[in-house]
Amino acid sequence: MACQTVTQAAPLACDPRDNGEEVQKDSGIYAFSLPQEGLQFREHFSSLLLSGDVNMTLMEVATLLSVTGAAWLLAAERVDTVGSMSLKELAVFCWTKALVTRFYNTYCEAVFFSCPQHRTQPPREHALQKKKDLCGRQLEELTTIHFHDKLTLLSQFVFTVGVYYLLPGYYPAPYSAHSWPQRVVELLANHYLLSFTMYWMHRSLHVVPFLWRTIHSYHHWARHPLSRNTYEDHWLDNFVNAIIGHGFAQVLIPLDHDTFWFSQLFRVFESLEKHSGVSCGYNVAHTLQRWFPFAQMPHHHDWHHEGHKGSNFTFTAIGGLWDCLFGTRKAGRAKDLAASATTRHDRRPAAPMKKSALDQPAVVLAPVVCVGLAVALKLSHGAGAVTWWA
Repeated sequence: MACQTVTQAAPLACDPRDNGEEVQKDSGIYAFSLPQEGLQFREHFSSLLLSGDVNMTLMEVATLLSVTGAAWLLAAERVDTVGSMSLKELAVFCWTKALVTRFYNTYCEAVFFSCPQHRTQPPREHALQKKKDLCGRQLEELTTIHFHDKLTLLSQFVFTVGVYYLLPGYYPAPYSAHSWPQRVVELLANHYLLSFTMYWMHRSLHVVPFLWRTIHSYHHWARHPLSRNTYEDHWLDNFVNAIIGHGFAQVLIPLDHDTFWFSQLFRVFESLEKHSGVSCGYNVAHTLQRWFPFAQMPHHHDWHHEGHKGSNFTFTAIGGLWDCLFGTRKAGRAKDLAASATTRHDRRPAAPMKKSALDQPAVVLAPVVCVGLAVALKLSHGAGAVTWWA
């Protein structure tokens, strides 16, 4: 389930400290003034945990309860998909992912406000202007994002349930004949394929004017991202990512039951941390993969959000292999951070960015199309089930 966060705007009010000018009052978790420094860690566990929006929280609970009710009230032979985990376990999976997303989102933002020394952007980058939130978004932009949050919630629910019944084995049954070394290899291969397709889709969303203007620019309204911004996109952006990311990877390089659980939750950690605005040892997922070749840390994606030269760099979802290979890696503000928060590649001289022939619309979308064709071929070969090649 997507992490839904507040997108409601604060009302205008007159503040005597501002000489009578109209300023933005804080409302819920959307602060229109930077919080004071030195706050206690526990002070950040507020309405953020419940998305800060009652209606969005109730919508998410309703979707989760619908799956839970069907799983526990109807006969298993009527609702379970052969070759997949039971619908009861799918319900547990959805609840777990939703709760982990909410708690870890809250944790990431608590780290941001409690540990200013680890922030990826200096305070001047968070200087607020009237009618903007802490992430740099205008009031009308927040209203639009709030609408797309609802569509994201519903479309992700449809995707989860639809895939469960349309692709037997996509949510693997609790059994595996593979050894742990084999599982590790499969996990790495799955994640590199996932990051490959998401790299090219992400790059396409930036360099194809129509895709940028009508879809992906919504996400980049947050120029100073916090973890709450992770899934705050145009709903179609999130929906396509679900298909070409975990979807394509799980079909072509299927993970077994336990590894699938780990992969999904790890991706939640990695995605939230990438937008957290801090780069340090508190980032669990990025710290674990920091020693991998071409690894990236949150400050790379943070620089991507700042919008320099159209943000046409650092597109990779997991690790940084594809950015290094295709010449789009940027170290961002790595030189201003502690060495423990950077990677070995950050200390290398930066190569100048050049306009690439790969950014032609017909070229940049080709890798995604090719992987999609491979998915279609495998599904037709396997009679619509997610299995290894026969």
